[in-house]
Amino acid sequence: MPGKRTARVVVDLGMTVLLLLLMAYSLIGEEAHEWLGAAMLLLFVLHHIWNFTWCRNLAKGRYTAFRVVQTVVAGLLLVTMVGSMDSGIVLSRYTFGFLPHHGGQALARAIHLPCAYWGFVLMSLHLGLHWNMVLGMMRQRMGRKPGRAWIWVLRLLAMAVALYGAACFYHNDIASYLLMRTHFVFNDFGQPLALFFAEYLAIMGLFVCIAYYLGKACIQSRKRAKEKKEGNS
Repeated sequence: MPGKRTARVVVDLGMTVLLLLLMAYSLIGEEAHEWLGAAMLLLFVLHHIWNFTWCRNLAKGRYTAFRVVQTVVAGLLLVTMVGSMDSGIVLSRYTFGFLPHHGGQALARAIHLPCAYWGFVLMSLHLGLHWNMVLGMMRQRMGRKPGRAWIWVLRLLAMAVALYGAACFYHNDIASYLLMRTHFVFNDFGQPLALFFAEYLAIMGLFVCIAYYLGKACIQSRKRAKEKKEGNS
């Protein structure tokens, strides 16, 4: 159904935008961060309700290399998102401040940061593994397949974004947050918000590219193995 498909795209796009905004915690303030987190929780629940069929079919069918990668990334993403949201509710002073808390703030504070950054990386990988669907929707809206020249322009653009993303990943020391070497985010408060989002969008682009080409390699490897098997039979 076109309406339901459009709603799913809006929810997924909304989650992506919210994720970028949530990463700017130090720049947007604690209260805004909490309300955006609550909106993310709502969209997260909607996303899983609409994709429940995928969850129900996990035990069915054959597991190819691509499906294994896709399932592992989705499972880890679910764990990090639940960890991030649960710890966020415990730490909340505005949105969920009315809820009774019986300790646990120290543990919540310890896991919130790594869960948030791993969630950012894993959601980017998740998006990259579904990038063929995004490209298909773009081709459908264009009404035709892009020419060879356009394909190479887009590939070079993706490479430039990935390289810039790798530089931003190093410059912002994202690895320290992922590996729990620090429990505090160090942002440049003089940095324009637009530049912050450009850097984190590029980092997201880096992991989208990694996942997209990894998925493509898995599919092509299976195709070659199938052709070889058919050739030997």
